[in-house]
Amino acid sequence: MRLATNGPKPVAAGQGGARDACPDARLPASEGLLGAGRPAHRCADERHRGRDPAHRREFAQDDAPAGADDFDPWPCRTVLNPGRPLFREARYILAEEPDIHDTALYHTVLAAIAEGNTTRGGIASYLQRKSTDLAHPPGVLQDAGLITHETDAFKKNRSAYRIAEPMLTFYHAIMRPARGDLERPGRAPQVWRRSEHAFHSSVVGPHFEEICRQRTRWHAGPQTYGGGYTVRVVSGTVTDPDAPKAAEVDVAAFGRSDDDRDLLLAIGEANWQEVISGRHLTRLERIRELLAVKGEPGALGARLLLFSGAGFSDALVQRAATDPSVQLIGLDRLYYGS
Repeated sequence: MRLATNGPKPVAAGQGGARDACPDARLPASEGLLGAGRPAHRCADERHRGRDPAHRREFAQDDAPAGADDFDPWPCRTVLNPGRPLFREARYILAEEPDIHDTALYHTVLAAIAEGNTTRGGIASYLQRKSTDLAHPPGVLQDAGLITHETDAFKKNRSAYRIAEPMLTFYHAIMRPARGDLERPGRAPQVWRRSEHAFHSSVVGPHFEEICRQRTRWHAGPQTYGGGYTVRVVSGTVTDPDAPKAAEVDVAAFGRSDDDRDLLLAIGEANWQEVISGRHLTRLERIRELLAVKGEPGALGARLLLFSGAGFSDALVQRAATDPSVQLIGLDRLYYGS
């Protein structure tokens, strides 16, 4: 599962199980917790181990990957190892919350979100319940800081839930479905190998998108937007009459206009494994055009942000060199640039 190492790993500083209360600290904090490793070796680490420093120093017994070749053996001897405290940490996170009594129900809600059912209707369908019966559990999880609830950037009547604690995402995507195997000695490498697709699609990919939103909100300089400043960065969907389903926007950055209204500064696409090319740029240009037709303030001049964990095509690099409206953000710029 070597490609799992090719991504960033921002971590928020926490103490003794505290939740991530400072999202804008995630990118700088990663150096202090992980050492001066390459940005390409970080995303998988947080997705296995969580943001709390105790997950590394106590529960994983200060075991960190020795290098790129150690990224497959390492989770097998730490988070997937029933002999390490980290193996059971995801279940204890819910058990420690005083307002959560039926932990099985709440874990099922988290499993639904981890599998991509991010709307209340999707969660209800996963649990085979009515949407009206599920108002309480997501609210409790949100109050505990374990999930977030975000309104769609372009459709105010649509929203999505996301898991905020990395350990819980990893547990429900990788560990919970294979718990019987993992409880038996020597099965972890087999589970890890067959979980490659789920790890990339359900764990690292969504995490990379969140990193890109956080970077856009808190760390991008005004030159990224042609002098503008962001006040809100979210994801969204845009209806395309010529496509069978709505187009997803991973990053939508808004500033404020002179009359104190939302002003779209940029839209972006984040792709963890795929080399970004002109095809991705054409898709963003189409979305920008649709937003302009819709009358979205700022859409005509919105910049196009392309985030990649795998790099960019030569043609796209040449285009960006002569067109400031196209911004390419690879791993080095994501961590160390603006």
